[in-house]
Amino acid sequence: MVDSLVFENEVVKEILEKYRAIWAIGHAQALLSWDSETYMPRGGVEERAVARAELSLLAQKLILSPEFTQLVEKAEKVENLNDYERGVVRVLSREIRIMRAIPPRLLAELEKTTQEAMHAWRAAKETDDFNKFKPYLEKIVKLTREKADCLGWKDHPYDALLDLYEEGLTTRDVDNILTPLTSELKSILEKVEAEGRYPRKHPLEDVKYERAWMEAVNSEVLKLLGYPLGERARLDVSAHPFTIEIGLDDVRITTRYEGFDFKRSLLSTVHEFGHATYELQIDPALKYTPIATGVSLGVHEGQSRFWENIVGRSREFVQLVYPVLKKHLPFIEKYTPEDVYLYFNVVRPSLIRTEADEVTYNLHIALRARLEKLMLTGEVKVGDLPELWNNYMEELLGVRPGRHSEGVLQDIHWSMGSIGYFPTYTLGNIVAAQMMYAMEREVGLREKVAKGDFSAIKEWQKNRVHRFGSTYPPKELLKRALGGEYNVEYLLKYLREKYLSH
Repeated sequence: MVDSLVFENEVVKEILEKYRAIWAIGHAQALLSWDSETYMPRGGVEERAVARAELSLLAQKLILSPEFTQLVEKAEKVENLNDYERGVVRVLSREIRIMRAIPPRLLAELEKTTQEAMHAWRAAKETDDFNKFKPYLEKIVKLTREKADCLGWKDHPYDALLDLYEEGLTTRDVDNILTPLTSELKSILEKVEAEGRYPRKHPLEDVKYERAWMEAVNSEVLKLLGYPLGERARLDVSAHPFTIEIGLDDVRITTRYEGFDFKRSLLSTVHEFGHATYELQIDPALKYTPIATGVSLGVHEGQSRFWENIVGRSREFVQLVYPVLKKHLPFIEKYTPEDVYLYFNVVRPSLIRTEADEVTYNLHIALRARLEKLMLTGEVKVGDLPELWNNYMEELLGVRPGRHSEGVLQDIHWSMGSIGYFPTYTLGNIVAAQMMYAMEREVGLREKVAKGDFSAIKEWQKNRVHRFGSTYPPKELLKRALGGEYNVEYLLKYLREKYLSH
């Protein structure tokens, strides 16, 4: 079942045949993960945690088996591999290094702890009681620091964790991005507020809707975008919207329905569509291989942020979907397309990251990155996080949470053990802006959105980024696709052009 036109080397072919069992475990793990977030009853958490821990151990055992690692080591010495074959060897060599570094005991303990912690986090958030989550987070931080030490790091333990989500990313990289970005964003925010071109508040934020109305909107917009619902994709509901690739022909997204402020549900759906499109457009010849997935979270986030912000919040997109909104949301007839555009682009310092506007969003990331670094070095205790979170929010955004659910408990990531994940959101915003300028120059992005010609946009993404999966490391892929690595100046240029008068 290995594609001989893409994979020609006999050693790599043998590796991929043996990899099939490891792929199958990952396939099952993805399905179990999706079910945990959507349909699993709460009582199933203990058995699910044990099952996933055992599957993780089984995958580790298979990937570290001498016959498998020896094949990969043999392939590393072959000089005439093509790009796809080199990608397979790079990804597996990296995975073997990581798996060898983490003791099975630690891997199982992290899996079990995070499965339990996710449910504790939900209960803590619902009751606004940080103490329900505190012992789980303390254990996660302890285990994660141990994990970082096992993986190895030079300048900061954060380096080891960042690299797990964004191959090659370091603490220095993150600081070099977030430090100047934070300063510039605060300046842009001040000017936006002074000019008053974009509202701080819009009446549509408080208008209630029936779930059935928004289900119809999301379904029709996804159809307009070309999302293959029912064929290769699903849309479900979860507490925290996400995308999961179970296979190249089975990609699932979720959204949420809060009953008011309909843009939250719509833009979340468009955001997850961006993630799903990446996975759905990977070259089918890579199926069942370790490179048949998005290369990194930063590049992945670039795809979703592009669709949510660059496309979804544009005047052209609002004009295009306005008839859909008017058809299913009775209250929209009171508002013009320009009203809806301004509603989509309200700018104000807010408490919740997922609801933040384009100008302030990355300030939320700067806060989380700062706390994660301090947690890992032990400079901050878990019990101090709520107060520190609130203080940093006030410093960066001028607002202070009144409840833990609006502050330290708002994100699911730490309960999942995903420390080091947050900076990839900012990388995604940068990549989205870089893609926008390249696409506007090469295919006339705005015109394509205005016409609803999303196939041309997706084709550009497919040819430049998506089809390669994880063949190339993130920075190399960006150089090939966009002519350079992460460049914060594109994001700042985009924000200034859109939100400030000239």
